[in-house]
Amino acid sequence: MTTSTTAGYQATALTNHYEFTEGSGYTLPEYPFVPPAELQGGPMVRHPIVIVGGGITGLTMACSLARLGVRAVLIDEDNTVGVKGASSRGICYTQKSLEIFERLGIYERIASKGVQWSVGRTFAGDDEVYSFDLRQQGNFHLSSQPPFINIQQFYIEGYLVERIQQLGVVELRWQNRLTGFEQDGECATLTVETPDGTYRMQAEHVIDATGSHSPLRKWLAVPFDSRRGDDRWCIADVRFTTRPPAERHTWIEAPFNENRAVWQHLMGDDVWRIDYQMAPNADPEYVSREEVVRERLARQFGPGVEVEIIWVGPYAYRSECVHAMRHGHVFLMGDSAKVVSPFGARGGNTGVADADNLAWKLAAVLRGKADASLLDSYHDERLEAAQQNVNVTNRTARFLRPADGAERLFRDAAIGLARRYPFARSLINTGRMAVANPYSRSRVCTYLPGGAAGQSVQNVPFHWADGTTGDVNDLLNWAAGDLLLLAFGDLGTTARQRLRRLAEETPVRCVQVVTADAPAQAMEHVRDPKGHLQGACHVFGHAWALVRPDGYLAATGETIDAGLVAAISRALGLPGDLQS
Repeated sequence: MTTSTTAGYQATALTNHYEFTEGSGYTLPEYPFVPPAELQGGPMVRHPIVIVGGGITGLTMACSLARLGVRAVLIDEDNTVGVKGASSRGICYTQKSLEIFERLGIYERIASKGVQWSVGRTFAGDDEVYSFDLRQQGNFHLSSQPPFINIQQFYIEGYLVERIQQLGVVELRWQNRLTGFEQDGECATLTVETPDGTYRMQAEHVIDATGSHSPLRKWLAVPFDSRRGDDRWCIADVRFTTRPPAERHTWIEAPFNENRAVWQHLMGDDVWRIDYQMAPNADPEYVSREEVVRERLARQFGPGVEVEIIWVGPYAYRSECVHAMRHGHVFLMGDSAKVVSPFGARGGNTGVADADNLAWKLAAVLRGKADASLLDSYHDERLEAAQQNVNVTNRTARFLRPADGAERLFRDAAIGLARRYPFARSLINTGRMAVANPYSRSRVCTYLPGGAAGQSVQNVPFHWADGTTGDVNDLLNWAAGDLLLLAFGDLGTTARQRLRRLAEETPVRCVQVVTADAPAQAMEHVRDPKGHLQGACHVFGHAWALVRPDGYLAATGETIDAGLVAAISRALGLPGDLQS
C-alpha cells in the first residue's frame, strides 16, 4: 500500500516543471470540473480501466479505447492541455504517429494546422555536411501520411480531447489529482483529490501516463536506469517577419552560437522552434532572458531581424528507462516508462505508439477475444522500443557533446571527412529520425524463417472491389479491433474453406488481395495493382500476412495451414493452438 495526500486542492503549477518560462501567444482551452459520481457517496466503483494523466500519451490511450468502444476513465490534475505558460513541448510527429492519428480521426486537423517537411540539412560552420529527403527513402514514401508534420503538442492534445468527447465512451475528469494508490491481486484502489473533496475508486487496469515525474513510479519503487549529462540548451519559440525555408536545419558547430549546436524547425502558426546549445555551466535564468534571446537571434539572422517571442525556456537532457513496463495492475507508458533526449523525435511519438500497442490488447482481453496473457506482450514490445530509443538518442547526445578524448577525436574526424567525401556524411549524427520500432522478441509474434513478424505495415493505398481507393487504415477500422488476415494471390478450394472457418470461429477478418486483373475467389477482396500493399506487408507472391489492430505484423507465411492457425493463437495469447 502506498499513499500520499495533501490538504486542500491546489491548482497545478504555472509551468509544470518548466523553469523560467515566459512569453505569450497561445490561449489554451480550459475544461470544466465536473464533480464525479463517487463524491456523492455510495459503494466504491470498480472501473475496467483508469488512465492517469491527460498528456499526449494518456489522451491517445483514451481515444484509442473509445474508438474500440471500451469504457475507461481518465483523470488529470489540470484543466487544460499542454503546459501552462504556453510551452509548445513536442513539435515533430512521425509517420507512424500520423497513421495512428488518422485511425483515431484527427489526422486531417493535424495536417491542416501543422507543417509537412521531409528535407533536413546539417551544417558544420558554413559548410553543409549532410542532407536528406525522407520522401526519397523507401520506408517513408508509400504511406498516405507524410514522413513528418511539425505542430505544437497542445494542438494534438486538444484535438484528441474533442474526439474523445465526440465518441462518448471514455469519461474525462479534469482537476482530479491522484494522491494515493494501493493494489492487491484483485484490483488497484486509487485515492483522488478534487476541488470538491476526495474520493476513492477501483480499477482492474491502471495506465500510468503521468510523465517523467510519475508519482506511481515512485510509489511502486520501480527500478530504472538513469543517465544525466551536463548538456544545457535553451528553446526559443519565435515568429519572424521574414520566413526562413521550411526545412529542418541543424548546425553541429554554429558560428553564431559560439560553435555550439543549433536546431531550427517550423511549426504551426508560422512559429519557429530554435534550440540553442549552451555552455555546460550556463545560468538557466540568464540565458532565458528576453534581451539575451534577442541577441542570440540577431547573431543568427542578422541585426535587423524582427521577431515575436512566443515562449522561452532552458532545459537539460537526461535519459531513463524502466526495467519492466508492467507492475501488477499498472502499465507504464510514455515518459513514465522512459525519458529520452529530444533528438530524432523519439519522445512523444514513443508514448503515442505505447498507447496504440496496449489499447487493442486491453480491448481484446476485456471482450473475451484474447487471453489475459496477451497483456504481458506490452512489456516485451514496448520495452524493446524504449531501450532502442534511449540508446539511439544517447549516441546522438554524445556526438553533439562529446567527451574529451576518443569521442571528440571521432566527431572532429567525421566532420572533416564529411566536408570532403560523401561516404562520410552518414557518420554525422544530429538525430536519427524516428521510425516505427520493430519487435524482435515478442511472445505473441510468430517468427518464421524468412518472415516479417514484428514489422510495422505502412498505411499504403489499394483499390476496393468497386474500384475506389482505400488504405490499410480503412481495413483496420473495418476489422474493428480484430486481427486482419490478408491472403495474397489465388486461393484454392481448401484455402477458401479454411479461411471461411477461421472467420466464423476466431476474431479474424479475412481479405483476399489480388492484382489488377486477376479473378477473386473471396467475397471480401481488394486489388493491389502496384503491389504496394504486398510490399508494405513484406511478403511476395502467394503469401499471407496477419496484421494486428496496431498495424504490426503478428506473422507472415506462404501456406494457409496449421502454421497460420498457430500464429493466430499466439497473437491472441491463447494457451495452445486453435483447431484447424
